[in-house]
Order: sequence, then structure tokens, then C-alpha cells
Amino acid sequence: MSTGVYITKRKDGSTVYRVSITYKRKHISLGTFPDYDTASIVYTEGRAIVESTHISLEDYQIDMKIPHNKFVSLVNFRDNGLYFATPIYLRKKYFEYYLSPSHILKFDRDDLFFYASHKIQQRGGYLFVCDYGSQYKILSRYGIRPFAVYGRDYIMVNGDMHDYRYSNIKIINNYNGVTVHSEKGKDYYIASIHINGNYIVGKYSSELYAAIAYNKAVDILHVNGFTKAYIKNYIQTLKKEEYLLIYKEIKVSKKLLGLTPDTMDKESD
Repeated sequence: MSTGVYITKRKDGSTVYRVSITYKRKHISLGTFPDYDTASIVYTEGRAIVESTHISLEDYQIDMKIPHNKFVSLVNFRDNGLYFATPIYLRKKYFEYYLSPSHILKFDRDDLFFYASHKIQQRGGYLFVCDYGSQYKILSRYGIRPFAVYGRDYIMVNGDMHDYRYSNIKIINNYNGVTVHSEKGKDYYIASIHINGNYIVGKYSSELYAAIAYNKAVDILHVNGFTKAYIKNYIQTLKKEEYLLIYKEIKVSKKLLGLTPDTMDKESD
């Protein structure tokens, strides 16, 4: 039996082979494999990575037996002296997280502790982590709202959709239902709400007023019998009394005031 390869049994009684190496006094698991030959190759590849500085991240080959995430972790441990269970490689001022050899995310070092202990997963085109039994889109970590649209609500300054460094993320619209527009060099904000299509709530001089107008529109629709679970805007910068004063005085579209599920059904007939 090769060094670093251990026979073990699954609950169903089948035999598998665990592989591990010890490097810089740290015992590292490289995975479990169905046959001895594969396990032996994985151990050999793992030893070669930590013992040769000539092997870089770009040297990973698809026909290698060692899992790519372990390849990244070993190269980083060898080069930077820190072992992470997730596929992280430290750069001078940021770090890379390897979802695959060609899908590489960039993050500020401020996020290192979080992503060292949270595996990034991908489903349906979006990235998420699991935390305390729930799934969270990684965009939410950077203040980007659920259902935000790239190019309308936020952009990556350098155009790289894989670069999540804080300086590269620019949030354009901070609130649900609010979009910024410009006319003759002056910005204004339109609040709109989706029912069967978008309905304009109103046009406002400030983003904050537009956000409150959207909340008021949500309340009006619920009073009128709509049951859709709209996500209201949370306004952190105002005291309760200040919020209520603006909420009371702000005007919304009269057309919106008269909408009910019945009138919507008649419009669609």
C-alpha cells in the first residue's frame, strides 16, 4: 500500500481509498477515491505540487487525478504558508477564488476569513454560499439587492463580472423600484412598481423620496386587494418620525390609487 493511501469502508460495505499528505506539519486530506491506482496517483501529484515551486496554478491539466480545488489549496499553502480548505490563492493585495481552472473570482483581503470558511456554489447562473442552513447570493454581501439588474442597478467598474473587489462594484440604484435618470445634466428618480407590467409611481428629486414613494405604493396595492409579496425599502437614514412625515406628504400616481385586482382583470380582457 502506497504511503498516504488508506483503505476504508463505506456504510454499504464497499471499499474506497482515502488519500492524505502531511506538509509543513499539517495533515491534509486530498479526498476519497474508488480504486487504489487513482488514489496512488493523487498522492503522487499532491507530493509533487508541494515539493516543486515550478508547478504553478496554470500547470493544472484536465487529465490530472487530483481534484482542482485541492490543487489550488496546495499551491497556495506552498507559496503563501496558509492552508485553506476552499480553493483560494493569495495575491499581494487581494485573493482569487477558483471555481474552475478558467472561472476565477477576485476579492479584497477583507473577505478572506469569510470565503475561507464558506464554499461558493453556482446554480442557474448565480453564485451563492450556505450559511446557517440558508442560501445567500454573494452579491447581497456587497449591498446589491435581490433581483437587481446589471447595468441598471449596479455595474463592475472595470467591466470584469468576476471581480468582486469593493472598489470595482458601483451601486447605481440602492432601492427597490427606483431608477435614476438624467436630463440636462440634472439627476431625477423614478419610482415604478410591477403589477402586470410596470406602473409609474412618480418622479422625484431625491432617491430617498422615490424609495419612500415606492413603499407607499406597495401599501396602497395591498389595501386595494393585491397579495403579491413586494419587498419594501428599508430606510436606515431617517428616524421613524421623519419617515412618516415624508410618507404622509409624498404624492403617488392617481392611476395607481384606483387599481384593484378587478380593474386589472378588465384591462387584460
